[in-house]
Amino acid sequence: MSSENGLLQGKRVVVLGASRGVGREIVRRAADEGAHVLAVARQARGLSYLAKEMRVDTLALDAASEAAPQEVFARTRPDLLVICGGAIPPVRPIPELTWAEFGVNWEVDTKMAFLFCREALNLPLAPGSVVVIISSGAGLGGSPISGGYAGAKRMQMFIAQYCQAESDRRELGIRFVALVPSRVMPETELGQAAVTGYARYLGIPQQKFLENMGARQSPADVAEAVLEAAVKPPAQAGAIFTVSANGVAAAS
Repeated sequence: MSSENGLLQGKRVVVLGASRGVGREIVRRAADEGAHVLAVARQARGLSYLAKEMRVDTLALDAASEAAPQEVFARTRPDLLVICGGAIPPVRPIPELTWAEFGVNWEVDTKMAFLFCREALNLPLAPGSVVVIISSGAGLGGSPISGGYAGAKRMQMFIAQYCQAESDRRELGIRFVALVPSRVMPETELGQAAVTGYARYLGIPQQKFLENMGARQSPADVAEAVLEAAVKPPAQAGAIFTVSANGVAAAS
């Protein structure tokens, strides 16, 4: 149930990659805080739960298609745009991959961020709007058995930086932020694929892999970080922030 005095009361929020994992948690959190939410995902089936249980608007759409930003912004001009989700990467080392498999996250995750951030600047969105890209700690530390995933997620961080600089140059007043979950989240489909793949690759039980990884943030922690980014500017300068079990911090 939405809060009558929520932090996002009356705000328009669009969440890409909304039907599962972190994206779904962000939708839930935004709706609870009183926002008018448009949840976007590829499969209509995955959106039916959101429409029924959270009473949000939904749009079945491939967010990595060239026309996707225009279609979304024709529906609503968001105060908060969250670019989340993407392709599940191959969880195998480079010798076992084709080029198409290696580049899948560039063609989905990075392309989606590029298209929507470009349109946010060209439209432009209203002054005070916030664009949040959910990246990955793999973009900082690497991920040797997920093809081009780490590079694609690092490029998302650069896109946030580049677009913030362009917003400042054009005096648009749009804020761009990349949030970087530091650890794998096994609660999500992507996280479980990573845990399964790395445990197999290292020859250890999945539980041991999780124990070795140490404390980790949850999807709820990431959703909370999105909310913080939306309602107040970060205390630290920059466009890239890590989200860990210890909270949110500027990326070094």
